[in-house]
Amino acid sequence: MNDQSPNTKPTHRRFKNGESMWDATDLTSKIFQADKSYKCPTYVHRTPPCQGGCPSGHDIRGWLQIARGMDKPPVAGMPWQQYAFERMVSANPFPATMGRVCPAPCEDGCNRNEVDDFVGINAVEQYVGDWAIENGTSLPAPPPLSGKKIAVIGGGPAGLAAAYFLRMKGHAVAIFEMHEKLGGMMRFGIPGYRTPREMLDAEIGRILALDGVTARTGVRVGKDVSVEELERDYDAIFWGIGAQSGRPLPVPGADAENCITGVEFLDAFNRGWVFSTAKKIVVVGGGDTSIDVASVARRLGHINATHQHDTHDASTFGYTAHDVAGALRREGAEITLTSLFPIEQMTAAEHEREDAKREGVDIQGAVMPLEVVKGEDGRARALRMCKCTMKGTVPQPIDGTEYEIECDMVISAIGQMADLSQGLEKLDGGRGGIAIDPVYKVRKLDKHFAGGDAVRPHLLTTAIGHGRVAAQTMDHFLAGALEEKRPKVDVHQFNLLAELHARNLDPSPYDHTQTRGTSAAKFAVHNYEDRSATQIIPHKDLFKGHFNFVERNKRQERHVFADKVIGDFEERIVRLTEEQAKKEGERCMSCGLCFECDNCVIYCPQTAVARVPKKERAVGRYVYTDYTKCIGCHICADVCPTGYIQMGLGE
Repeated sequence: MNDQSPNTKPTHRRFKNGESMWDATDLTSKIFQADKSYKCPTYVHRTPPCQGGCPSGHDIRGWLQIARGMDKPPVAGMPWQQYAFERMVSANPFPATMGRVCPAPCEDGCNRNEVDDFVGINAVEQYVGDWAIENGTSLPAPPPLSGKKIAVIGGGPAGLAAAYFLRMKGHAVAIFEMHEKLGGMMRFGIPGYRTPREMLDAEIGRILALDGVTARTGVRVGKDVSVEELERDYDAIFWGIGAQSGRPLPVPGADAENCITGVEFLDAFNRGWVFSTAKKIVVVGGGDTSIDVASVARRLGHINATHQHDTHDASTFGYTAHDVAGALRREGAEITLTSLFPIEQMTAAEHEREDAKREGVDIQGAVMPLEVVKGEDGRARALRMCKCTMKGTVPQPIDGTEYEIECDMVISAIGQMADLSQGLEKLDGGRGGIAIDPVYKVRKLDKHFAGGDAVRPHLLTTAIGHGRVAAQTMDHFLAGALEEKRPKVDVHQFNLLAELHARNLDPSPYDHTQTRGTSAAKFAVHNYEDRSATQIIPHKDLFKGHFNFVERNKRQERHVFADKVIGDFEERIVRLTEEQAKKEGERCMSCGLCFECDNCVIYCPQTAVARVPKKERAVGRYVYTDYTKCIGCHICADVCPTGYIQMGLGE
């Protein structure tokens, strides 16, 4: 493809000239078998890779179909954005937040990458999430209360997601949070220019507005409320306490007063305790947290002049000033970020890394810390480093490459662990976290379930996914039917029967009379198979020749440059317009599910494939096959762009 004149025509072919599945004689013999076919098309639903790669299990394909206008709202007059929002929150109640901060592994796995460029999934999610906030859209009404009471410990993404999904299962939920506000790492671990607080408050407020959900803030379980009290008063307990303790540098001298962790720094900043940083800071990390630390430090800058009425304290976080912080004279802080891995292999999202460099952060890759060098006062004055190579995840120092980075503060952003002290010792599963079994139940403890960073520090959307899955298994536990394992592809799946029910197209009751075949029966959804719990559809199963090259509608970003970064805490991402969001929906290839292209109808040589009557149509039921006409030629499967048609046994 030429950058100056992009090719907008399909370039993928399933077969080259002269190639086919059969040679001519074999094909002829297979087709002409009287009135019977040895294979007929079956409509097989499989999970698309975007959804399979989403830690929260979003039905991404589903709400992109709504954005493109293929899946119409079942209620007359309902805006498509509201319908898409309801589909989103069936798996993740924070679309506006995740549309901004999730690094989007869904986009990395998008099959559209094999044609031109991934679908802008995050961008559409943010658009719909923002629309819902601006239009005061509420969460779907929960069912009546079941009489069961659940305690959720921790008001972060895992705990809030668990609370929401437990309430949608019918159970009353009480959230216990040690901070004065809910949000966890969304509020106290990510700066406001990435997760605007008004937006976050709106998405949390929707959950708290549900009848049967209460929250107690400023309460530390284990200290203010004992675990034994929770076990006595509640039918089950979910632990979503996060990883509140940062890991210090494992090098000599890291106990210096001005060596802190990234978790401490961001927590203090987001509480409003930090108004300035040290002059020279070294951040050790390489992940998203280290980027946030470095970017915040650059924005705060260093106060180089104060007034006599300022309150200042040369404390761990440098100088602080209360009411007049904005009037102080600031200068840019010199921020160096180091990573064990080369810069291009850092775990931080590439666009976040590039933003940090643009904002004046000096990023050094393939280097490792050796020692915190202390001055006569016992405080860190430099960090001794060397170049390194990686053997798996273990750094190998390169002799003779040692050097020092002069600094006034060292911030370690190399990982986090749960704080299981002060009455929570019974939850300690080793390695700084809570150990769970495959259904998110805390090992060796009845009634206890857990998820989020307390189990495995990872993405915010991972914590949300943990909360959703744990809520489902807790519901099974309360019903006395706790399973031993979860599905192989454990996401929120498209459900054809639910889709039919929403449009009053439920199958007729089955009278349990034995019959031959179901193609004409009204009690069954014939020639359909759901493999979504076990299979993710790869791009090679799609007919990619159907798709033209279409440029992605990219979100614009407000770039901040080094000379303007101090004091700039405004949001950087510019959301899509409605038209752009719809266009991105149209780029979705609907992997694993029919998107009504009509190829099978057009190319069937026997007119065996036809559209379902309009009044009976639903997503996933747009076409059907008349098996009395089908000769098993495979053409419908060959021209199916989404891989929805698979050839199965006929007669």
